[in-house]
Amino acid sequence: MPSPLTSVLTLASLIATLALLSAQDAPKPPVDQLVPWLLREDQELREIPFSQVVFAATGKRVLAIDPRNEADQRAIRQISDVLTEAMKRMNAPESPVQGLARINEASSHFEDLLRELLNQIPGFSCDFPRTSENRVQRSGYPDLRLVETATNRIFYLDPTLYAAGSRDNSFRTFYFEPKITTNKVRDDAVHLLVGFEHEPKNTARWTFTRWDLVDLAHFKVRLKAEFQGSNRDIYRPEAIIATSPK
Repeated sequence: MPSPLTSVLTLASLIATLALLSAQDAPKPPVDQLVPWLLREDQELREIPFSQVVFAATGKRVLAIDPRNEADQRAIRQISDVLTEAMKRMNAPESPVQGLARINEASSHFEDLLRELLNQIPGFSCDFPRTSENRVQRSGYPDLRLVETATNRIFYLDPTLYAAGSRDNSFRTFYFEPKITTNKVRDDAVHLLVGFEHEPKNTARWTFTRWDLVDLAHFKVRLKAEFQGSNRDIYRPEAIIATSPK
């Protein structure tokens, strides 16, 4: 079975090959080569190191936290203090998330609060990452870019929310979509994900019970092939062959 690194390199090679074939107007459409390769999902597209995906897509390295490095541990302690304070504030009755009907609506509030609190740490600067076109984009990975100003070391931080009891489920809770113009990974950096656990909403309140900070340098992902279309793509006048009587 091919190694995860081989899988990513194969993916990068495939993308380059398809682009070249398209540019040369090859008689065999590139999709005829793409689909059979995607069908080999069980062999090549599982357990791929996220760090290799990021490097193949952006050319940037995912740096791991070194548990023996005092600078790393100091930064993690400072970030941890912020996460504890953020959870405390979100649990307060006056928190803006307490009036929300759906927990998905709370994500931007967590991002805003973390950005505010991280900017209060001496020697750190936090903002929303910019795309390759130098635009601020809130959607997509990652959500925050933290800079240690003395060393110019960069941390990407991605807050997520999940329900108590769902830590072991297999549903998709993370995705990374490689793009060129909207790419937000523009630095060699430490990639951190923070998960905030919440209880089911009761008596019009959300209760957050714990947080975990994850080093994505050790994270493995899988690729799910999916071809998509919108209603606009489906209901084209020239494609409709019958319709209901008026």
